[in-house]
Amino acid sequence: MRKRWLCAGLAGMLVFTAACGKENETGGGVSPTPTQAVNGEVFGGEETGNEKDAPDEKKDGEEDQDTEESGSGEGDENAAGNESGVGDENTAGSESGVGDENGEGTGDGNGKEDTDESGAAPIYPEWIVEEKDIGPATSIASLKEAYAPYFKIGVGLTGYAPHVMMTTSEAMSEIVKYHFNSATLTNLMKPSYLLDQKASIENAKNGDGMPAVKFDSCIDALEFSKENGIGMRGHTLVWHAQVPAWFFCEGYEDGAPYVDRETMLLRMESYIAQVIGFTEENYPGVVYCWDVVNEAVEPGGGKHEDETGFDIRTKTGEGEDNLWYTVVGADYVEKAFTYARKYAPEGVKLFYNDYNTFQTVKNEKIYALLADLSAKGLVDGVGMQSYYDRKNPDIKGRSGSVQRAIENFSQLGLEIHITELTINIDEPDERALLVQAMRYKEMFELLMELDSDNGGPANITSVTVFGLMDEYMLYPDNKEYSRFFDGDLQPKQALMWVLDAAQGK
Repeated sequence: MRKRWLCAGLAGMLVFTAACGKENETGGGVSPTPTQAVNGEVFGGEETGNEKDAPDEKKDGEEDQDTEESGSGEGDENAAGNESGVGDENTAGSESGVGDENGEGTGDGNGKEDTDESGAAPIYPEWIVEEKDIGPATSIASLKEAYAPYFKIGVGLTGYAPHVMMTTSEAMSEIVKYHFNSATLTNLMKPSYLLDQKASIENAKNGDGMPAVKFDSCIDALEFSKENGIGMRGHTLVWHAQVPAWFFCEGYEDGAPYVDRETMLLRMESYIAQVIGFTEENYPGVVYCWDVVNEAVEPGGGKHEDETGFDIRTKTGEGEDNLWYTVVGADYVEKAFTYARKYAPEGVKLFYNDYNTFQTVKNEKIYALLADLSAKGLVDGVGMQSYYDRKNPDIKGRSGSVQRAIENFSQLGLEIHITELTINIDEPDERALLVQAMRYKEMFELLMELDSDNGGPANITSVTVFGLMDEYMLYPDNKEYSRFFDGDLQPKQALMWVLDAAQGK
């Protein structure tokens, strides 16, 4: 069956040729090679040489329906985070080949090629799911198989509510099962979804005073992962955003005074124990790691404390109080890891997750925090969110690059996860799609080069792209163009070039 799509390699070459030809027409000069096209100038784009000119890293989570905090690394996929990237990138592209030539034959048994009268590969009825042709997506090489020698390949399960979560779509589910062996809920496992205010108030009045937790938002994803042998990254236990303010208040009542530090620590421990306990009791072995604390380091002026040396954030991106710091103090990070270690089964890894980890100062502060937690046996790995655009940050090379950040973290001896990889473009024109493909390919080439399974210094064990398709089919008028599949669930050039990278092309 996979033979039908061998023409995709040629298609990749044609797209590349067309993009370069277009540049030649409009620019009046010699068509650049892929390396020239992004060595300082991306097809005529302006070079960005310092942090103040570079775009902020984007946020994880969902589109406009989900915005909790515009300054965070997470929340709204169409917004920007609050730290800027750096520099231009140095990359090289290659024409895309495809897939696996060892699949079933699909001819008619008379030696004829499997095409229609026009010469195009036919569309078979079993490939049409929800009016989407998923044949091309499930006939090429599988991402998870291509990168099996190196690391897990994960996908963000998009959805701001259970009814629009990715696995409610059969078409998207089939592609997830084919290409990925790890998954992360982009929203539905965060505290704002799991905490139950009404039941918590009842506990405060007539029970033990501990928070009540419900799991209806994430059951479907846990079931899907269990049924299909897909590991899940638990995301996230403690975060200053997407956690309700009433969680910190007396009696869990809106607007009530904040509780004292000791009461809040009891609530934190209870919440972590309940969430980890539920997943392990009902879905043992599914959640293989937890993002215990999310985005606690903030070097920005006026937004962090100065006592620890870790720049633990005191303010959100919008300048509001980080209530974990306000009520508990700077050691809320260590306390969260202490409780998570207490309740997590052996083999379930504990991660610290953050954005803009490539920025030199932030990288150094996170390194210091992780070194302290690691010395106490509390952390197993670091999650690098990785929201990039078509030029920034540098993937390889100088200070402020992704390469330098990974090399620095590798000295800690911890696992490294790329947790929310997103390389965004504003519009899906040929030039932008080509640059996007180059950037994704360069990123995966770097990860393989640095991975300890390939002789490198970094123990990279999971790489997650934080969504499946452009123009997400369950959201109206979605304009996200950062994914591996387009709005019709057809493989994009970026995916084909990432598969090329795994084969050394």
